[in-house]
Amino acid sequence: MDPLVQALSLYRRRRYDKCVEVCGAILEKQPLDQAVWYLKMRAMTQRVYVDDLDSEEIPETDFLEDNAVATAPRPGTSMKTAVQPPTTALASRPRTATGRPVSGVARPGTQTRPGSALDRLKTARPITGQSARVIRLGTAAMLSQKEGPFIQVSRLNLSKYAKDPNLSKALFEYLFYHEGDIRNALELAVHATQSCEFKDWWWKVALSQCYVGLNMVRDAEQQLRSALKQHQHVEIFIRLSRIYQRLDQPLSAVDICKSGLEAFPKDVSIMTELARLHEAVHDTAPSIRFYRSIVIEDAMNTEAIASIGMYHFYNNQPELALRYYRRVLAMGAHSPELYNNLGLCCLYAQQLDLIYPCFQRALELAIDPLVKAEIWYNLSYVALTAGDVQLAVQCLNLCLSADASHAPALNNLAVLYHKTGKTNVAKAYLTSASTVDPNLPEPQINLEILLKD
Repeated sequence: MDPLVQALSLYRRRRYDKCVEVCGAILEKQPLDQAVWYLKMRAMTQRVYVDDLDSEEIPETDFLEDNAVATAPRPGTSMKTAVQPPTTALASRPRTATGRPVSGVARPGTQTRPGSALDRLKTARPITGQSARVIRLGTAAMLSQKEGPFIQVSRLNLSKYAKDPNLSKALFEYLFYHEGDIRNALELAVHATQSCEFKDWWWKVALSQCYVGLNMVRDAEQQLRSALKQHQHVEIFIRLSRIYQRLDQPLSAVDICKSGLEAFPKDVSIMTELARLHEAVHDTAPSIRFYRSIVIEDAMNTEAIASIGMYHFYNNQPELALRYYRRVLAMGAHSPELYNNLGLCCLYAQQLDLIYPCFQRALELAIDPLVKAEIWYNLSYVALTAGDVQLAVQCLNLCLSADASHAPALNNLAVLYHKTGKTNVAKAYLTSASTVDPNLPEPQINLEILLKD
């Protein structure tokens, strides 16, 4: 079999490591074979290549003064100052360290694929189609040393490669995703945009990605607006929505997503973005409405199913929540968080025989110490519900052994010690809880009551 045909077959089967090896062997014999060089570059890019639309982390603070929001925005116009829901159950929903409500599932953005040069993970795009193998000898910049880098980026003539439509896009993605070289990728995108006379929307989206990476948010907004006038694409709508989220303008982001739904009715990606936006500003009803629409279009969407189940759980409907979480379980998802939620639903639904098996399975699957701490914390509440104070104390101690800075566990442990007459120990735990999390009101209130006594 021709080695290039074998490499193409490996690429189509997503065996990228083996494809890179085969391409490397070909390049040792024919160092300037541009077709093999292109294929190896694509394989190396795809190896560290995943969707970035669900993994982009929005910074808490703005670095540029012209992007800073007003000190007192109007109600409903800011995600940072969104008002808590008045319902007691929804208000008690656990939140992350940044104040964002914990979602029904672990969304992308918290994990990175090994080998990626970027903190954010990026979107895969199809390879540029070629009708036949065209071998053209490249330049000295294509020569790769056996133990050195694959491409000598500093020797590349970016303006020359920008004029080649078959190589420029693949080279940009290699520089941006694999190498993490945003500045050279930006230079290539600028040259390519000029060579195509500003008529290719793809390069404008690429420019916006570079501008976002360099924190030039307003420039990215202009490029995406220009790209949207030339071509309507789901990715452009979502990226533009993310721009307005970075600027803390949720109403503008919602308007962009609604415009996207007019162009692409019932698109799951845009409806998911809208559901998350409404959830970020604590507008629960439309968020759940969009999640229900997502489930109608995509019955296997775990985020929508789990979010609906979480909504029912915090609205005192554990039986309905249990149905949705069991649906996620039937789809093949096995995670400690899922079994933890199933155990809590069984507790509130009075299915007592299933509580401890669910938590036992959650502890078996838990690897992260923070996840283990949350499971032991919930188990302490199960023990308190059963009236076993000693078991609750033991569960809280195990929670603190996994996460010593778990403020709710410190507070609850102080309350239990106070009930057993150990007031001094309770004061010490309450002081520690207040130090660990000053925003948690319970330790401060309990400490004031103890000091009065």
